[in-house]
Amino acid sequence: MTYLAKIGELTLKGSNIQEFENLLKHNAAKYLEGTGAKIALRAGRLYIDCEEAAAEKVEFTLNHLIGITGWAKAEVCEKTIEDISRAVFEIAKKEAERGCKTFKIDARRADKSFPMNSYEICCEAAGDVEAIMKVDVHHPDTIIYVEVRERCFVYTDSNTGCRGLPVGCSGKGLLLLSGGLDSPVAGYRMLRRGMKIECCYFHSYPYTSEEAKQKVVTLAQKLAYYGITTYLNVIPFTDVQMKIKEKAPEAWSTLMLRVCMMKLANRLAHRCNAKCIITGESVGQVASQTIENMTVTEHFAELPLLRPLCGMDKEEIIKDSYFIDTYETSILPYEDCCVLFSPRHPVLRGTAEQAEEIYNSLEVDELIEKSYKEREIIKLTVNGEPVKKTD
Repeated sequence: MTYLAKIGELTLKGSNIQEFENLLKHNAAKYLEGTGAKIALRAGRLYIDCEEAAAEKVEFTLNHLIGITGWAKAEVCEKTIEDISRAVFEIAKKEAERGCKTFKIDARRADKSFPMNSYEICCEAAGDVEAIMKVDVHHPDTIIYVEVRERCFVYTDSNTGCRGLPVGCSGKGLLLLSGGLDSPVAGYRMLRRGMKIECCYFHSYPYTSEEAKQKVVTLAQKLAYYGITTYLNVIPFTDVQMKIKEKAPEAWSTLMLRVCMMKLANRLAHRCNAKCIITGESVGQVASQTIENMTVTEHFAELPLLRPLCGMDKEEIIKDSYFIDTYETSILPYEDCCVLFSPRHPVLRGTAEQAEEIYNSLEVDELIEKSYKEREIIKLTVNGEPVKKTD
Protein backbone atom coordinates (compact mmCIF):
# COMPACT_ATOMS: atom_id res chain seq x y z
CA MET A 1 0.00 0.00 0.00
CA THR A 2 1.03 3.58 -0.64
CA TYR A 3 0.71 6.72 1.46
CA LEU A 4 1.15 10.18 0.00
CA ALA A 5 1.98 13.27 2.07
CA LYS A 6 1.99 16.88 0.90
CA ILE A 7 5.05 18.98 1.67
CA GLY A 8 4.32 22.51 2.87
CA GLU A 9 6.82 25.19 3.83
CA LEU A 10 9.80 23.29 2.43
CA THR A 11 8.70 24.09 -1.13
CA LEU A 12 9.47 27.77 -0.46
CA LYS A 13 13.16 27.09 0.17
CA GLY A 14 15.77 28.02 -2.41
CA SER A 15 19.00 26.36 -3.43
CA ASN A 16 19.29 24.53 -0.09
CA ILE A 17 15.89 22.82 -0.36
CA GLN A 18 17.52 19.41 -0.72
CA GLU A 19 18.97 19.68 2.80
CA PHE A 20 15.48 20.13 4.22
CA GLU A 21 14.05 17.32 2.08
CA ASN A 22 16.80 14.93 3.13
CA LEU A 23 16.18 15.77 6.79
CA LEU A 24 12.44 15.14 6.38
CA LYS A 25 13.15 11.73 4.83
CA HIS A 26 15.69 10.99 7.58
CA ASN A 27 13.12 11.82 10.26
CA ALA A 28 10.48 9.64 8.59
CA ALA A 29 12.98 6.77 8.45
CA LYS A 30 13.62 7.13 12.21
CA TYR A 31 9.93 6.59 12.91
CA LEU A 32 9.75 3.62 10.56
CA GLU A 33 12.89 1.72 11.58
CA GLY A 34 12.35 -2.02 11.28
CA THR A 35 9.09 -1.79 9.32
CA GLY A 36 10.55 -2.32 5.85
CA ALA A 37 8.72 0.75 4.57
CA LYS A 38 10.23 2.54 1.56
CA ILE A 39 10.37 6.34 1.60
CA ALA A 40 10.74 8.69 -1.36
CA LEU A 41 10.34 12.43 -1.85
CA ARG A 42 9.70 13.96 -5.26
CA ALA A 43 8.18 17.20 -6.52
CA GLY A 44 6.56 18.27 -3.28
CA ARG A 45 5.24 14.86 -2.26
CA LEU A 46 6.51 12.35 0.30
CA TYR A 47 5.69 8.74 -0.60
CA ILE A 48 5.73 5.79 1.78
CA ASP A 49 5.24 2.27 0.42
CA CYS A 50 4.69 -0.45 3.02
CA GLU A 51 3.13 -3.82 3.75
CA GLU A 52 -0.29 -3.89 5.41
CA ALA A 53 1.26 -4.99 8.72
CA ALA A 54 3.14 -1.67 8.92
CA ALA A 55 0.12 0.51 8.10
CA GLU A 56 -0.61 1.48 11.71
CA LYS A 57 2.98 2.57 12.28
CA VAL A 58 3.02 4.54 9.02
CA GLU A 59 -0.17 6.37 9.95
CA PHE A 60 1.23 7.16 13.42
CA THR A 61 4.32 8.55 11.68
CA LEU A 62 2.33 10.75 9.33
CA ASN A 63 0.25 12.06 12.24
CA HIS A 64 3.41 13.16 14.07
CA LEU A 65 5.98 13.90 11.35
CA ILE A 66 6.57 17.66 11.34
CA GLY A 67 6.99 19.18 7.88
CA ILE A 68 3.89 17.97 6.02
CA THR A 69 0.54 19.71 5.56
CA GLY A 70 -1.60 16.61 4.99
CA TRP A 71 -1.52 12.94 4.05
CA ALA A 72 -3.71 10.20 2.64
CA LYS A 73 -3.72 6.52 1.81
CA ALA A 74 -3.75 6.40 -1.98
CA GLU A 75 -4.77 3.94 -4.66
CA VAL A 76 -2.03 3.62 -7.27
CA CYS A 77 -3.02 2.90 -10.84
CA GLU A 78 -1.63 2.99 -14.37
CA LYS A 79 -1.55 6.29 -16.21
CA THR A 80 -4.50 5.63 -18.46
CA ILE A 81 -7.89 7.29 -18.19
CA GLU A 82 -9.51 3.85 -18.01
CA ASP A 83 -7.51 2.85 -14.94
CA ILE A 84 -8.00 6.26 -13.36
CA SER A 85 -11.77 6.03 -13.87
CA ARG A 86 -11.87 2.55 -12.33
CA ALA A 87 -9.91 3.70 -9.26
CA VAL A 88 -12.13 6.77 -8.85
CA PHE A 89 -15.28 4.65 -9.07
CA GLU A 90 -14.04 2.15 -6.45
CA ILE A 91 -13.32 4.97 -4.00
CA ALA A 92 -16.67 6.60 -4.80
CA LYS A 93 -18.51 3.36 -4.00
CA LYS A 94 -16.91 3.25 -0.54
CA GLU A 95 -17.81 6.90 0.03
CA ALA A 96 -21.43 6.24 -1.03
CA GLU A 97 -21.61 3.28 1.37
CA ARG A 98 -20.71 5.54 4.27
CA GLY A 99 -23.48 7.99 3.36
CA CYS A 100 -21.96 10.49 0.92
CA LYS A 101 -24.49 11.71 -1.65
CA THR A 102 -22.47 14.34 -3.55
CA PHE A 103 -18.93 14.40 -4.87
CA LYS A 104 -16.32 16.43 -6.67
CA ILE A 105 -13.15 15.33 -8.46
CA ASP A 106 -9.99 17.39 -8.03
CA ALA A 107 -7.39 16.38 -10.65
CA ARG A 108 -3.81 17.58 -10.99
CA ARG A 109 -1.63 16.71 -13.97
CA ALA A 110 1.98 17.09 -12.85
CA ASP A 111 3.11 14.91 -15.79
CA LYS A 112 2.39 17.19 -18.75
CA SER A 113 2.98 14.33 -21.19
CA PHE A 114 -0.33 12.83 -20.13
CA PRO A 115 -2.71 13.44 -23.08
CA MET A 116 -5.62 14.89 -21.06
CA ASN A 117 -5.61 18.08 -19.01
CA SER A 118 -6.93 18.32 -15.46
CA TYR A 119 -10.44 19.40 -16.50
CA GLU A 120 -10.74 16.59 -19.01
CA ILE A 121 -9.61 14.04 -16.41
CA CYS A 122 -12.30 15.29 -14.00
CA CYS A 123 -15.04 15.08 -16.64
CA GLU A 124 -14.09 11.63 -17.88
CA ALA A 125 -13.52 10.08 -14.43
CA ALA A 126 -16.82 11.47 -13.11
CA GLY A 127 -18.92 9.65 -15.70
CA ASP A 128 -19.47 6.32 -13.91
CA VAL A 129 -19.63 7.93 -10.47
CA GLU A 130 -22.69 9.99 -11.46
CA ALA A 131 -24.69 6.77 -11.39
CA ILE A 132 -24.32 6.56 -7.58
CA MET A 133 -23.70 10.18 -6.47
CA LYS A 134 -24.45 13.67 -7.73
CA VAL A 135 -21.78 16.18 -8.70
CA ASP A 136 -21.50 19.24 -6.42
CA VAL A 137 -18.43 21.35 -7.11
CA HIS A 138 -19.21 23.88 -4.36
CA HIS A 139 -20.16 21.88 -1.24
CA PRO A 140 -19.52 18.17 -1.93
CA ASP A 141 -19.83 15.50 0.74
CA THR A 142 -16.54 14.06 -0.50
CA ILE A 143 -13.69 15.13 -2.75
CA ILE A 144 -11.82 12.51 -4.76
CA TYR A 145 -8.31 13.60 -5.66
CA VAL A 146 -6.41 12.43 -8.74
CA GLU A 147 -2.70 13.19 -9.14
CA VAL A 148 -0.99 12.21 -12.37
CA ARG A 149 2.73 12.03 -11.70
CA GLU A 150 5.31 9.31 -12.42
CA ARG A 151 2.46 7.09 -11.25
CA CYS A 152 -1.19 7.96 -10.82
CA PHE A 153 -2.54 8.39 -7.28
CA VAL A 154 -6.23 8.48 -6.37
CA TYR A 155 -7.39 9.22 -2.84
CA THR A 156 -9.88 11.00 -0.61
CA ASP A 157 -10.11 12.09 3.03
CA SER A 158 -6.81 13.89 3.28
CA ASN A 159 -5.69 13.96 6.94
CA THR A 160 -4.23 17.04 8.63
CA GLY A 161 -0.46 17.04 8.94
CA CYS A 162 1.97 18.88 11.23
CA ARG A 163 2.99 22.02 9.39
CA GLY A 164 6.45 23.43 9.87
CA LEU A 165 10.10 22.62 9.26
CA PRO A 166 11.71 19.20 9.79
CA VAL A 167 12.91 18.72 13.35
CA GLY A 168 16.66 19.24 13.53
CA CYS A 169 17.11 22.04 10.99
CA SER A 170 17.05 24.86 13.58
CA GLY A 171 19.42 23.71 16.31
CA LYS A 172 18.39 22.83 19.87
CA GLY A 173 16.49 24.60 22.60
CA LEU A 174 16.07 23.86 26.32
CA LEU A 175 12.38 23.72 27.28
CA LEU A 176 11.38 24.52 30.86
CA LEU A 177 8.67 21.86 31.16
CA SER A 178 6.14 21.99 33.98
CA GLY A 179 3.07 19.83 34.43
CA GLY A 180 0.71 22.51 33.12
CA LEU A 181 -0.97 23.17 29.79
CA ASP A 182 1.39 25.82 28.46
CA SER A 183 4.93 24.48 28.36
CA PRO A 184 4.22 21.30 26.31
CA VAL A 185 2.48 23.45 23.70
CA ALA A 186 5.45 25.84 23.71
CA GLY A 187 7.77 22.89 23.10
CA TYR A 188 5.59 21.61 20.26
CA ARG A 189 5.52 25.02 18.60
CA MET A 190 9.32 25.19 18.59
CA LEU A 191 9.52 21.64 17.26
CA ARG A 192 7.39 22.90 14.38
CA ARG A 193 10.05 25.51 13.66
CA GLY A 194 12.59 22.73 13.20
CA MET A 195 14.14 22.93 16.66
CA LYS A 196 15.18 19.89 18.65
CA ILE A 197 14.31 20.24 22.32
CA GLU A 198 15.70 19.00 25.61
CA CYS A 199 13.44 19.33 28.65
CA CYS A 200 14.06 20.54 32.20
CA TYR A 201 11.62 19.91 35.07
CA PHE A 202 12.02 21.32 38.59
CA HIS A 203 10.85 18.80 41.20
CA SER A 204 10.32 19.73 44.86
CA TYR A 205 9.83 16.42 46.62
CA PRO A 206 8.06 15.86 49.01
CA TYR A 207 6.07 19.06 48.34
CA THR A 208 5.47 17.79 44.81
CA SER A 209 4.61 14.10 44.51
CA GLU A 210 6.06 11.29 42.44
CA GLU A 211 2.76 11.38 40.52
CA ALA A 212 3.55 14.98 39.54
CA LYS A 213 6.94 13.86 38.25
CA GLN A 214 5.41 10.97 36.30
CA LYS A 215 2.95 13.41 34.77
CA VAL A 216 5.85 15.42 33.37
CA VAL A 217 7.56 12.25 32.09
CA THR A 218 4.36 11.48 30.20
CA LEU A 219 4.26 14.99 28.73
CA ALA A 220 7.89 14.71 27.65
CA GLN A 221 7.11 11.38 26.00
CA LYS A 222 4.27 12.96 24.02
CA LEU A 223 6.69 15.65 22.83
CA ALA A 224 9.13 12.90 21.83
CA TYR A 225 6.43 11.56 19.50
CA TYR A 226 6.92 14.77 17.49
CA GLY A 227 10.60 15.39 18.20
CA ILE A 228 11.71 11.74 17.74
CA THR A 229 14.08 11.89 20.74
CA THR A 230 14.31 14.11 23.79
CA TYR A 231 15.93 14.12 27.22
CA LEU A 232 14.13 15.09 30.41
CA ASN A 233 16.30 16.55 33.18
CA VAL A 234 14.54 16.23 36.54
CA ILE A 235 16.03 18.84 38.87
CA PRO A 236 15.68 18.36 42.66
CA PHE A 237 14.78 21.91 43.69
CA THR A 238 13.41 21.61 47.24
CA ASP A 239 16.44 23.13 49.00
CA VAL A 240 16.45 26.11 46.64
CA GLN A 241 12.76 26.75 47.22
CA MET A 242 13.10 26.48 50.97
CA LYS A 243 15.94 29.02 50.91
CA ILE A 244 13.73 31.39 48.86
CA LYS A 245 10.86 30.93 51.33
CA GLU A 246 13.22 31.61 54.22
CA LYS A 247 15.08 34.67 52.94
CA ALA A 248 13.16 36.36 50.09
CA PRO A 249 10.35 38.87 50.64
CA GLU A 250 7.11 36.91 50.32
CA ALA A 251 5.82 38.99 47.41
CA TRP A 252 8.98 38.16 45.47
CA SER A 253 9.03 34.41 46.11
CA THR A 254 7.56 33.32 42.75
CA LEU A 255 9.71 35.73 40.78
CA MET A 256 12.83 34.64 42.69
CA LEU A 257 11.93 31.03 41.97
CA ARG A 258 11.85 31.83 38.26
CA VAL A 259 15.17 33.67 38.55
CA CYS A 260 16.77 30.63 40.22
CA MET A 261 15.30 28.36 37.56
CA MET A 262 16.82 30.58 34.89
CA LYS A 263 20.20 30.41 36.60
CA LEU A 264 20.13 26.63 36.52
CA ALA A 265 18.73 26.59 32.98
CA ASN A 266 21.74 28.63 31.84
CA ARG A 267 24.05 25.96 33.24
CA LEU A 268 22.09 23.09 31.68
CA ALA A 269 21.66 24.79 28.31
CA HIS A 270 25.41 25.24 27.93
CA ARG A 271 25.94 21.59 28.93
CA CYS A 272 23.53 20.21 26.32
CA ASN A 273 24.53 22.65 23.57
CA ALA A 274 21.15 24.38 23.47
CA LYS A 275 21.15 27.71 21.66
CA CYS A 276 18.16 29.14 23.51
CA ILE A 277 15.80 28.62 26.46
CA ILE A 278 12.07 28.07 25.83
CA THR A 279 9.25 28.80 28.28
CA GLY A 280 5.46 28.57 28.17
CA GLU A 281 4.91 32.15 29.32
CA SER A 282 2.02 34.17 27.89
CA VAL A 283 1.87 37.93 28.51
CA GLY A 284 -0.47 38.82 31.36
CA GLN A 285 -1.60 35.27 32.10
CA VAL A 286 -0.36 35.22 35.72
CA ALA A 287 1.44 37.64 38.04
CA SER A 288 4.93 36.45 37.07
CA GLN A 289 4.08 37.08 33.40
CA THR A 290 3.52 40.81 33.39
CA ILE A 291 5.84 42.40 30.87
CA GLU A 292 7.90 43.90 33.73
CA ASN A 293 8.33 40.54 35.49
CA MET A 294 9.10 38.78 32.22
CA THR A 295 11.80 41.41 31.68
CA VAL A 296 13.25 40.51 35.08
CA THR A 297 13.35 36.81 34.17
CA GLU A 298 15.01 37.57 30.84
CA HIS A 299 17.62 39.71 32.58
CA PHE A 300 19.04 36.53 34.15
CA ALA A 301 19.06 34.48 30.92
CA GLU A 302 22.45 34.04 29.26
CA LEU A 303 20.90 32.78 26.00
CA PRO A 304 17.94 34.00 23.91
CA LEU A 305 14.72 33.39 25.85
CA LEU A 306 11.96 32.25 23.48
CA ARG A 307 8.29 32.48 24.47
CA PRO A 308 6.28 31.00 21.57
CA LEU A 309 2.95 31.44 23.42
CA CYS A 310 3.45 35.06 24.45
CA GLY A 311 0.61 36.37 22.28
CA MET A 312 -1.79 33.43 22.71
CA ASP A 313 -4.78 33.23 25.04
CA LYS A 314 -5.76 30.17 27.07
CA GLU A 315 -8.35 28.91 24.60
CA GLU A 316 -5.79 28.87 21.79
CA ILE A 317 -3.31 27.03 24.00
CA ILE A 318 -5.94 24.47 25.03
CA LYS A 319 -6.80 23.86 21.37
CA ASP A 320 -3.15 23.05 20.64
CA SER A 321 -2.92 20.82 23.73
CA TYR A 322 -5.83 18.75 22.44
CA PHE A 323 -4.13 18.44 19.05
CA ILE A 324 -0.89 17.08 20.55
CA ASP A 325 -2.77 14.95 23.11
CA THR A 326 -1.33 16.60 26.22
CA TYR A 327 -4.53 18.17 27.56
CA GLU A 328 -5.79 15.23 29.64
CA THR A 329 -2.34 14.71 31.17
CA SER A 330 -1.80 18.41 31.89
CA ILE A 331 -5.05 18.77 33.85
CA LEU A 332 -4.30 15.86 36.20
CA PRO A 333 -4.52 17.26 39.78
CA TYR A 334 -0.82 17.08 40.70
CA GLU A 335 0.55 20.54 41.40
CA ASP A 336 4.02 21.69 40.39
CA CYS A 337 6.51 23.57 42.54
CA CYS A 338 5.45 27.02 41.26
CA VAL A 339 1.90 26.61 42.55
CA LEU A 340 2.76 25.29 46.00
CA PHE A 341 4.91 28.27 47.04
CA SER A 342 2.87 31.06 45.43
CA PRO A 343 2.49 34.18 47.59
CA ARG A 344 -0.94 35.62 48.28
CA HIS A 345 0.02 39.05 46.90
CA PRO A 346 2.89 38.66 44.40
CA VAL A 347 4.90 41.55 43.06
CA LEU A 348 3.51 42.61 39.67
CA ARG A 349 6.12 45.02 38.33
CA GLY A 350 9.55 44.12 39.58
CA THR A 351 12.77 45.54 38.22
CA ALA A 352 16.04 43.87 37.35
CA GLU A 353 17.87 46.02 39.92
CA GLN A 354 15.55 44.90 42.74
CA ALA A 355 15.80 41.30 41.59
CA GLU A 356 19.60 41.40 41.53
CA GLU A 357 19.70 42.73 45.08
CA ILE A 358 17.26 40.14 46.44
CA TYR A 359 18.92 37.28 44.55
CA ASN A 360 22.35 38.18 45.94
CA SER A 361 20.91 38.19 49.46
CA LEU A 362 19.68 34.61 49.07
CA GLU A 363 23.21 33.15 48.77
CA VAL A 364 21.76 30.30 46.77
CA ASP A 365 24.40 29.69 44.07
CA GLU A 366 25.83 26.59 45.77
CA LEU A 367 22.37 25.06 46.17
CA ILE A 368 21.65 25.66 42.48
CA GLU A 369 24.91 23.96 41.53
CA LYS A 370 24.07 21.05 43.84
CA SER A 371 20.64 20.68 42.22
CA TYR A 372 22.26 20.67 38.79
CA LYS A 373 24.73 17.92 39.73
CA GLU A 374 22.02 15.75 41.34
CA ARG A 375 19.63 15.90 38.40
CA GLU A 376 18.09 12.74 36.97
CA ILE A 377 18.27 12.34 33.18
CA ILE A 378 15.63 10.34 31.30
CA LYS A 379 15.89 9.58 27.59
CA LEU A 380 12.59 9.39 25.70
CA THR A 381 12.24 8.23 22.10
CA VAL A 382 9.42 7.68 19.66
CA ASN A 383 10.01 3.92 19.55
CA GLY A 384 11.00 2.89 23.08
CA GLU A 385 10.42 3.04 26.81
CA PRO A 386 11.92 5.87 28.91
CA VAL A 387 15.53 5.11 29.88
CA LYS A 388 17.47 6.70 32.75
CA LYS A 389 20.86 8.02 31.67
CA THR A 390 23.98 9.37 33.34
CA ASP A 391 25.46 12.75 32.50
